[in-house]
Amino acid sequence: MSGGVPPDEGEEELFGDEDYREAFGEELVSTLDLDQWSTGLDLDRVMERFRREIAGAVKKEDRLRGLVRSEVFPRLPGRNRAFPEAGVYRVTPEELSLVHERLLFQGRVDAVAGSSASHDSIPIGISQIGVAVVGYGGTSGAFSQRLFRKEVAQRGGDGLREAMDYIDMRQNRFRDRHDSQSRLARRGIRAYAERAALLNKSSAEWRMGMNNPCAHDLLTGSGYMSLLQLSVRLLERLIHEHKKFVFVSGALQDRGFLTMGFALDAGEFALLETLESDGMHLVDGWQYGDRSKRLAWNFVHQSCPHVVKGLFRVSDHSPPRLFYAHRELVHEAVRVAMADSVLRQERGFPMLLDVAEMSCRAAFGEDGFQGLVQDAYAHAGANLQYFSERGLRR
Repeated sequence: MSGGVPPDEGEEELFGDEDYREAFGEELVSTLDLDQWSTGLDLDRVMERFRREIAGAVKKEDRLRGLVRSEVFPRLPGRNRAFPEAGVYRVTPEELSLVHERLLFQGRVDAVAGSSASHDSIPIGISQIGVAVVGYGGTSGAFSQRLFRKEVAQRGGDGLREAMDYIDMRQNRFRDRHDSQSRLARRGIRAYAERAALLNKSSAEWRMGMNNPCAHDLLTGSGYMSLLQLSVRLLERLIHEHKKFVFVSGALQDRGFLTMGFALDAGEFALLETLESDGMHLVDGWQYGDRSKRLAWNFVHQSCPHVVKGLFRVSDHSPPRLFYAHRELVHEAVRVAMADSVLRQERGFPMLLDVAEMSCRAAFGEDGFQGLVQDAYAHAGANLQYFSERGLRR
């Protein structure tokens, strides 16, 4: 066959079998053999396997925790010469109580969270992005934006040409970079809006947000120069002017650092490094134009060294959390995050961020958004004919 690749030449490109074997302890061929699968639910065997595997994993983590405390933590201060403040610190319950009394319950801390919902059909795509800013004194503001994907085919007197243009455009929509860019843009807009609302729509002394303040979607501009420019200006104001911020991540990112976090005792926090190395790695790996790359590099070198990444843990029964704060105020910032997190020790995550997220979903959540979409279709006489089966089953 012309254009074919001989099996022995193509096999070296498929290298995942060894990784699979190492990760799961069996051959992929065995996994794919249905004769080796359980018949039905087989609950007794499933429960026994779950208990055995989880017990083994927990035992391994307990041993690893001891090694991290005895071998890794003592070496943190000398790990990075550019950040001599690295190390493990302890916060007392009395210190957290003072934060409750003087900051949190006085309404001097605001938190922001965002939500997004989308509808995609043959004739139109709609995205809704919302953000809410809340404190323990109430909601400071809720803001939303809606994006409508518009299709424009080449028009002329030829009806066949116009119809074929639409068919080709929709067929190729998910094959080209423009649709993936639009999805990146929605994520970038949400990340930007959360930080803009926190900085511009809050008057609280301390501001709290989710995940890395210098998010990937912002430092890359999600592929858009205008988003990169606005993001850099916004983050420079947050870092160099406001300074009183703390961002906390609830995601399983930086799993190596989170492994270290499980070695923390309740009431401890660790300062790890600044965001400069993360930023350099990101900018180095992203495809920018010359002008946008210079802008991103300048921000990373001038601003990221002022933002510290750390870990805290408020309870032995809750997971550790990654946090980000200004280097000058990191000890105050982590106490704000820990004081709010200790209010729900079983979760160990700032309650104010959960309140912000619930407020945002109540105002701009999926159910209300889909209700508006369905109502608009009904008024257009289309009812449910443009809804996918998956969308109707939500």
